[in-house]
Order: sequence, then C-alpha cells, then structure tokens
Amino acid sequence: MAVKKTSMKSGVPDYFENTLKVIDESAKILKLDPGLLEVLKHPKRSVEVSIPVKMDNGKIKVFTGYRVLYNIARGPGKGGVRLHPDVNISEVKALAAGMTWKCAVVDIPFGGGKGGIIMDPTKMSEGEIERVIRRYTAEIVDLIGPKKDVPAPDVNSGQREMAWMMDTYSMHHSETVSGVVTGKPFILGGSLGRPEATGRGVYTSIKKACTVKKISLKGARIAVQGFGNVGSIAAKLCSEDGAKIVAVSDASGTICNEKGIDIPALIAYSAKNKKMVKGFPGTKAYSGSVLEVDCDILIPAALENQITEKNAAKIKAKIVAEGANGPTTVDADAILFKKGIFMIPDILCNAGGVTVSYFEWVQNFYNYYWTEEEVNQKLVTIMENSFNAVYELAVKHKIDMRKAAYCLAIKRVAEATTARGVYA
Repeated sequence: MAVKKTSMKSGVPDYFENTLKVIDESAKILKLDPGLLEVLKHPKRSVEVSIPVKMDNGKIKVFTGYRVLYNIARGPGKGGVRLHPDVNISEVKALAAGMTWKCAVVDIPFGGGKGGIIMDPTKMSEGEIERVIRRYTAEIVDLIGPKKDVPAPDVNSGQREMAWMMDTYSMHHSETVSGVVTGKPFILGGSLGRPEATGRGVYTSIKKACTVKKISLKGARIAVQGFGNVGSIAAKLCSEDGAKIVAVSDASGTICNEKGIDIPALIAYSAKNKKMVKGFPGTKAYSGSVLEVDCDILIPAALENQITEKNAAKIKAKIVAEGANGPTTVDADAILFKKGIFMIPDILCNAGGVTVSYFEWVQNFYNYYWTEEEVNQKLVTIMENSFNAVYELAVKHKIDMRKAAYCLAIKRVAEATTARGVYA
C-alpha cells in the first residue's frame, strides 16, 4: 500500500505511515494473507466535519473536526476525542488504528475509533469550548452510539467534555444514553477509577517490566515527559512504591532533582499554576531534553513522535514505558532494541484507560456499578495477563515488545475478520 508522507514536522515520519510500517512488519511474522492485510490497513470510515461556532465576541468561527472508525471486527469502535491545534487526519487515522490494536491486545470486545478537533482550548473560554463540543457531537450524532462507536477523553478533553457529548447525543435521541461515551463524571454514569486508569495501567506495566528485567522499582530513578493525567498518576503511583522521580517535563519546561521530586506536592502546584511544572520549589530547571536524562525508567506521556532515530541513541533508560500514543517511531524502535532497552509499547502500556472505559460501558448497560477497589483489581488482572501474553510472544520469536504486541493484536483482529467474512 503506497502511502504519501504528509508529516507536519520536517524529518519526522507521517504518523499513519509509521503505523502501517509496524503492521507490515508484524504481518510478515504472522505470515498473514496479503488480502487480509490490506483489509487491516484501511480505516472503515474517515469523516471530516465543519463546526461553525459563535465565539464570545459575537463572531462566527468555523473549526474542523474528524472522526475515524478504523475497524469493528471485534466490536463497536472505541476511541477518544483530541482537542489540539496540530490535529490532522493522518494523526486521527493512526490513533484509530492504534485503538483497534490496543483493544485487541488487552482482549476487550471493541474495535478502534478516534476523533479530533483542530482547536486550542487553552485560548478559549469554557462557553466557547462547550459550543464547539456540542456542535461537533451534533455533526457526528448518526455515526456514534453505544453499539456503533464510543468516544472518550483524549488530549485536552476530559469528564466535562464527555458530559457535554453525552447530553447532546441524548437530546438528539430524546432519552438519556449514558453509554454513548466513556470517561464521564461518576454522577452521569462514569466508572470509579476511570480518571486514574491509564496512569495505573502504565504503573502496572512498569512493575511487570521491572520483574522481568530484575530491576527493583524501589529506588529506581524515573523521568517523565508530560505531566497531564497519565504522567502525573503514573509518577505518583511509582513514587508511592519507592521510586524516585528525578525529572519531569511539560510545555513549560523541565525540572529535576536527583534526590527525587515530591510528586503529590507537584500535582498540587501544577493545578494552581495553569498546569505548569516550571518553578516548582526544590527543583532545578533543566535545559536539555527530559528524554535524555540519566534514569532507569523513562515515561514518555506527552505526544507522538518524541523518540526518533535522531535522539534514540541518547536514551539512557533501561525501560521505556509509553504513556502517550505513538511517542516512538519505527526507526527509533530498532535503535532502542539494539541498545537493549526494554520497551513497553503504547498499545499495551497505556491500555488501562480503554480497559476501564470498557468496564464503564458494561456498567452503563446493566445500570449497576462496581466499587473503585473492584475496578482497580479487574484492571490490574487484565494488564498483568496482557503483559504476560505479549512478553511470552516476544521471547518466543526473539522480537521486541512492540512487534509482539502488534502480532498478538493483529492475529486476534484477523481471526475475527476471517470468521465474519467479507460482505459483498
């Protein structure tokens, strides 16, 4: 399949092209039928919508939104809605594909989907954001649904935005439809444990990786790129287990402290300072890349294409735990593997969020809700079993964890596709 490079950043591979390379490599290991491979490399549906919104100043501004449904062989589409000025269709397609494999690797009955709106919510009022979200929902209202495609939070979207989406969808259907989105506030049918789920999944994956690499998490030095919901929760849980968080970065800069950063205090500081870590007392500013900090464990939890062939050789960590989606390129993967760095790929490492989203979806259908302890126990069981399955495959075929995770996921989706057949 010929794919044109459309990277928005010079020297960085197109995100969807990068995804297709991994699929191709995994297909070779699986000896997948070429026709079936072609099916798995094409999204089922890609939609672009115009979102006209009246801004606070009375002027009308038109935003662009996307919703991609990648694959539904194993169940309804599932995937977040990203709000960011750099959102583009290639990114959304890649993320939707990633959701397909992510759901398959943890063996939950969802396919893959993703949404995105080109906007900068940091420069907009709450009212303007709400009007964008509601109009976007109205534009895709016939495409989403509890048994069709289920949106969720992503970059710059959270419980608030999911509440608006659920309400808008429900108004169009003249009934409350809780299961149309996940990641909602608990009072509207959200699941306990969902806000911390992705970070908890990263933490659980790191614990398993430390076990197989014979590294003690207690006293391990960790660097975190991105201090949003995922990075902060993963850092907090690791620090509670005795790890030292020696460096943290976000859009404001990088801070470090070799003796360890007080993560609960940093979370409180960030919340009071426009979600910025810069200037946190007891730390020093660091001018270099947090990815290259001398540490035992690196958690890239920001955006995609952060670790590339240009900086992969400078990574000093023994374990890389991908809290973000697609932070490492294919070429960088090969360099890290050669260096002996243990990679926990995104479709496994950060699958805690979609796993608890699945729990939320199930609870919405039954209108019966579990305790947070039950949710966390179920999450840990799924994450540990999934890690074990991927690791066993990696050892068996002498391949890196990403290829192993993709092989496991693609095999499951391919089997479901074959069982369903091709409708003609």
